[in-house]
Amino acid sequence: MKIQFSPPDISQEEIDEVVDTLKSGWITTGPKTKELEKLITKYLNTNGTVCLNSATAAMEVALRLLGIGEGDEVITSAYTYTASASVINHVGAKIVLIDTKKDSYMMDYEKLSEAITENTKAIIPVDIAGVPVDYDRIKDVILKKKSIFKPNSDIQKLLGRIAIVSDNAHSLGSTYYNRKSGSLSDFANYSFHAVKNFTTAEGGAISWKSISGIEDEEIYKRIQLLSLHGQNKDALAKTKLGSWEYDIIGLNYKYNMPDLTAAIGLAQFRRYDGLLKRRKEIIKMYDNAFEGTSINPLKHTGDNYNSNGHLYLSRIDGIEEDRRNRIIEGMSERGIATNVHYKPLPMLTAYKNLGFDIEHYPNAYNQYKNEITLPLHTLLTDEEVNYVIDNFKELVENAAK
Repeated sequence: MKIQFSPPDISQEEIDEVVDTLKSGWITTGPKTKELEKLITKYLNTNGTVCLNSATAAMEVALRLLGIGEGDEVITSAYTYTASASVINHVGAKIVLIDTKKDSYMMDYEKLSEAITENTKAIIPVDIAGVPVDYDRIKDVILKKKSIFKPNSDIQKLLGRIAIVSDNAHSLGSTYYNRKSGSLSDFANYSFHAVKNFTTAEGGAISWKSISGIEDEEIYKRIQLLSLHGQNKDALAKTKLGSWEYDIIGLNYKYNMPDLTAAIGLAQFRRYDGLLKRRKEIIKMYDNAFEGTSINPLKHTGDNYNSNGHLYLSRIDGIEEDRRNRIIEGMSERGIATNVHYKPLPMLTAYKNLGFDIEHYPNAYNQYKNEITLPLHTLLTDEEVNYVIDNFKELVENAAK
């Protein structure tokens, strides 16, 4: 067999939507992008959404909207993909990385509290593999530090505390105490990249909860300015009779989502409940098969959360990097693509150059050294899932000898 790690699940519905867009004569940001924004807002139970070209763009826009820049600090996890931290650098702020809690993929909330200073303006928690962070715990930490918060923009003053700018790249559809992940932070940021549960090929979105003292429409307009060259009208608005005139309010960026990709998202949205159901079926097959073995998978459900099943992370008891890598090579030789999520940021050259050292993040390193991510996608058949299980168990058993 040849089993891919995470191919996109594209049906005739997506193809038909794209063809319809091509025939419409409108392929850049327009009616289909606006429709997708409304659907996401309703689905997440948030107050507004803007679709952009990536989750990276969404997080950066959120930081810029908040007025975060030079002299400020933003905290995120050492155990994540670079986008969670690189956006902090993009806006000129200082990256503060927090180690994970022992035997956890999530940041240590006690260390988070210790890291907060009067310069801390935002926290970027990461819903890794679709599992939500403990949002209530993070909010509690923030409120306890409220007295030292020093706002330096109008939105920061209205919030009156550190902002939660969550990295929800993995967690569309995940819930925490029966609330959708995006409704739990000030600004939630999603990825619709080709490998995600829900895809627009490339793309993402920023969604937010209302902030007292500023209208949601004003937030929408500010995000539009930040994501479309600072232009006060998008292409759709300029097509109205006599509406060619526009202004450039700021020297900003170009992060908009076109209708051509939003069309894929509209079809994916109609299919999404079924896609999530299949992922959970596969997770159950994996979990049942690995029970009682040295394979310890990430738990996708708990008393207070339910993951969307984006990634199947597992750790192998009693092994180090070298044996972990041999298992990955063995799986590849048998036609099975696997991955590692994630190499902690302090191990990467760009972060080493900023002064980060993995020795200061021992828990993150211990999570990484024996982690293997198995294929988890909706094109897998039961036969293929069983093939992955059988080969993985055999290779793990052999590695322990």
